[in-house]
Amino acid sequence: MAGFGMLIDILKKDPKKIVFTEGTDPRILEASSRLLAGNFLKPVLVGKPEEIEKASEEAGYNIRGAEIIDPDSYDRFDEMVDLFMELRKGKVASREDAAKTVRAANYFGTMLVKMGVADALLGGATYSTADTVRPALQVIKTKPGNKIVSSCFIMVRPASTGDDEVLCMADCAINIKPSEDELVEIALESAKCAKIFGIDPKIAFLSYSTLGSGKGEDVDKMHNACAKAKAAAPDLAIDGELQFDAAVAPRVAKTKCPDSTVAGYANTFIFPDINAGNIGYKIAQRLGGFDAYGPILMGLNAPINDLSRGCNGQEVYSMAIITAALA
Repeated sequence: MAGFGMLIDILKKDPKKIVFTEGTDPRILEASSRLLAGNFLKPVLVGKPEEIEKASEEAGYNIRGAEIIDPDSYDRFDEMVDLFMELRKGKVASREDAAKTVRAANYFGTMLVKMGVADALLGGATYSTADTVRPALQVIKTKPGNKIVSSCFIMVRPASTGDDEVLCMADCAINIKPSEDELVEIALESAKCAKIFGIDPKIAFLSYSTLGSGKGEDVDKMHNACAKAKAAAPDLAIDGELQFDAAVAPRVAKTKCPDSTVAGYANTFIFPDINAGNIGYKIAQRLGGFDAYGPILMGLNAPINDLSRGCNGQEVYSMAIITAALA
């Protein structure tokens, strides 16, 4: 992906620290070894040093230089518990309960980001998206003005000559049936994320209808969300509701919506619900030859991202670069 060179250049100028909550996982160790060799992003591994070192030796990865933090012996653990109790005031029964919660790797890693020990977090190689998102919502919280956490996938089709084709698709992983206002937030956050990857966002609100050709509640939702997004961000190129062929094929767009400045050239796609989004990005991945990077979580106060449990070391490495660059 051409964009990775750009992201690595950003990190070389301003190196970051990224927390991996599953320090003994061979895929995490592989990615950490590669990051340490590149010297632009420092891994912080959560776990017991002797277990992590043994796992790295057995897997054959050199992680010399990585920071290893064990929740059971962390010298700032009491401070962490105090901060967690303050953040969750009225929602934690006792200090003992708070200590038990933050000792869990997903919460412990999130608290390290909250305390400024690290800049970003990547987890989920062995646990669910909910177990990554829940601590992030409780501890990191959403950015001012944002009401939800959403997600996008950056889709890259490698080119043998010239630049790779890079697209953004949202929301394919978090919000099941977003409302009109949530779709607006998803679109505006997707535009910001797209720009980080060198995409000049042309945003299409997708539907089975193009500018009124079909009728129904779902059409109205996408039409209204598009109108609200245009009003909220008049400087962005946004159109909808659009069928996918009208959004990406200039010939079809010329017939269905000749006056649109987005139709035919869209590169940032807002889906009506998680069914369409999840199916859509996987079709692009499996049949269209696109590599899928994500889900990239959007709307949080700090970069926290989730891995697929079926990920490999290369995907962990790529997602680590993406996550840290968002910082």
